[in-house]
Amino acid sequence: MNSTTDLETIAPLFKPFRLGSLDLANRVVMAPMTRLHSPNGIPGEDVAAYYRRRAEGGVSLIITEGTYIDHKAANGYDNAPAFYGEKALAGWKKVVEEVHAAGGKIIPQIWHVGSVRRAGLQPDPAVPGQGPSEIREDDHVVVQQMSIDDIKEVIASYVRAALDTQKLGFDGIEIHAAHGYLIDQFYWEGSNHRQDAYGGSLEKRSRLGLEIVTAIRAAVGPDFPIVYRFSQWKGQDYNARIAQSPEELARILQPLAQAGVDVFHASTRRFWEPAFEGSEDNLATWARKLTGKPVVTVGSVSLDKQFSSGIFSGTEDPKAATTDLKELNRRLARDDFDLVAVGRALLSDPQWANKMKAGQLDLITPFDKEALQSLT
Repeated sequence: MNSTTDLETIAPLFKPFRLGSLDLANRVVMAPMTRLHSPNGIPGEDVAAYYRRRAEGGVSLIITEGTYIDHKAANGYDNAPAFYGEKALAGWKKVVEEVHAAGGKIIPQIWHVGSVRRAGLQPDPAVPGQGPSEIREDDHVVVQQMSIDDIKEVIASYVRAALDTQKLGFDGIEIHAAHGYLIDQFYWEGSNHRQDAYGGSLEKRSRLGLEIVTAIRAAVGPDFPIVYRFSQWKGQDYNARIAQSPEELARILQPLAQAGVDVFHASTRRFWEPAFEGSEDNLATWARKLTGKPVVTVGSVSLDKQFSSGIFSGTEDPKAATTDLKELNRRLARDDFDLVAVGRALLSDPQWANKMKAGQLDLITPFDKEALQSLT
């Protein structure tokens, strides 16, 4: 890929974009990818260097891996990074400084795993999971149904994280409301069996996410960018759907837009797949049409083989080659979406964006699942 025609084909990916108060050099976003390289919840120098390399590699906006809030049941994985406490926040401050020094922008993905958690994990091994509904295994309660007071505590925890995001100098915040974690568990009928103000109708199941956005917007003020990541699929069910139609999706997203979401990050496994029958539009495009807000698309960008989407992604065939991005840029050029999140392709090659811009596809290191084992 060295001809002028090919470079013109990918040109939409490298047009500047203004996101609120942020000027982005191009449309390439680093997707949030859990790495589990933060012992005791503390991101170290290796984590800071890892993110800096992506900024040096031409990514205009980095979204960090999921980082859990200070609620007692927020964490679900060993060595996931925390977003509270003096040492963890100092680690994140170093990350921000390194990315900014390399000319990049960065926002943290704020996370609560909900019912994914089990007792035995940090920070307090005695605390079981909490979620919208109780879960029993072998007649033992392994996930407690959250009370109204528990819900209020979680919202307050999100607000504290948002304020710390500002204090540390991040360029915005992403709320993780996808993939079967806490907020998404409330959306999905498969996990939310409540009969109170947070369960039953779609509006009631949407209430937690809406209250978190409303509280964060009130705390951070009108100009701090809020990104909201949502999905249809769950880690335990790729066919799950929180919205069966564009009309139902509008009932979820439009109140969030009015409450203060600036950007919707629509997580799909393959960006080219339609969200609903009768239209080729993907989930991000529908979010843009329904809310008028900028959107991020994501899903197997620059991969040509199917990979699982869990934390430890991989298949029997561990390698994927870079792909022709004509379809991605065709949709980007006609304003189907505004930004493009690149995930696994950036794990093996921090210089992916720079090489892509230069038309040097033959020099890009293809994704290999071995890249998951270290911070390349």
